[in-house]
Amino acid sequence: MRFTEFKLTDEVLQGIEAMGFENASPVQELAIPHILNNKDLIVCAQTGTGKTAAFILPLMNKILENKMKGFTTLVLVPTRELAIQIDQQIEGFSYFVPISSLAVYGGGDSSVWGQQKKGLIEGADIVIATPGRMISHLNLGYVNCENIAHLVLDEADRMLDMGFFEDIMQIVKYLPEKRQNLMFSATMPPKIRELVAKILDDYEEINIAISKPAEGILQAAYMLYENQKIELINSLLEGKEDLQSIIIFSSTKSKVKEIYHSLKKHKHLVNSIHSDLEQSERENVLRDFKNRKFQILVATDIISRGIDIDSIDLVMNYDVPNDAEDYIHRVGRTARAKSEGVAITFITTNDQDSFLKIEKLIGSDIFKIPVPADLGEAPEYKPRTQKPRRFKFIRKRSKPRTSR
Repeated sequence: MRFTEFKLTDEVLQGIEAMGFENASPVQELAIPHILNNKDLIVCAQTGTGKTAAFILPLMNKILENKMKGFTTLVLVPTRELAIQIDQQIEGFSYFVPISSLAVYGGGDSSVWGQQKKGLIEGADIVIATPGRMISHLNLGYVNCENIAHLVLDEADRMLDMGFFEDIMQIVKYLPEKRQNLMFSATMPPKIRELVAKILDDYEEINIAISKPAEGILQAAYMLYENQKIELINSLLEGKEDLQSIIIFSSTKSKVKEIYHSLKKHKHLVNSIHSDLEQSERENVLRDFKNRKFQILVATDIISRGIDIDSIDLVMNYDVPNDAEDYIHRVGRTARAKSEGVAITFITTNDQDSFLKIEKLIGSDIFKIPVPADLGEAPEYKPRTQKPRRFKFIRKRSKPRTSR
């Protein structure tokens, strides 16, 4: 479906055309009409499906058509990286539209707080905020929420994983009761259902390809010992200068630093990102990676859902994610926007059961590549037998409720 088939204003369509988009993704095709029709909505969609534009575009259109003024839209997100990413996307789509946006997040010096305070007082149209920092501003009394007509919870499952349930409910108390509520989540655990029951009203539900890596991802894995990992990374990346963008995910910042120093020693163009970096440093690293100033980014899961680059060639999981769903988000960094990519995972003896859960979640076995002979003997893949996982399929529905 082409964007011109939606009931969008000429100004919004001009912005879409300027960004180089013609056809809507499945999540955009299903979500945009409901949002334009003022329905509450919960969308279950994996990363890389275009869900950000699915709510940005119709909400911009509503603000423009209804001549809304001031702070009308609040988007809550789990991380500062995602807040910045969405703010940048709004800036691109709103080139022909007089709509302002503001990213509100923690970190940075006093000038960052001052800029956020100024934007909130002056009433930016769309505010993208992390829950903790938004509460800090709300508690000081200068944020006017009376005109907020739209509340968006993006990556709601991750916000709950990070312990933001109570923060979200506290923020909701500041908002007008009559508003449109939109929730986007990659998974649908019981805690999300509890949040839905408390916030959404008479909602539609859309499920788009949950828990499946994109079709364009070639997935493979290596069984090996922990002390073989660094050597294997250097071996795999030797002579791979043709790959423009590579992300290596590790579970801890200490391992990130170890991988970074090893790759640097082998003359690779590499940088790293982890929680020890200041916010400005993280932003600079992500910007330079997006602009192809270096080839390899080594990172913790801090960016597994917080980076918007359409042509990452290779994702390497130095560690098997503890949560099978996190694997989906990590490998989802590649093969975005219908492109192709490769995802490689390193499995140690202790990781086998966790990796089996991933295979059961995605519904297929991932090919195990033999470790090069010069690395020595490697373990076999022999996870314990587990009962098959039962999948619950969610149908699109509308569920009226009598009260919030």
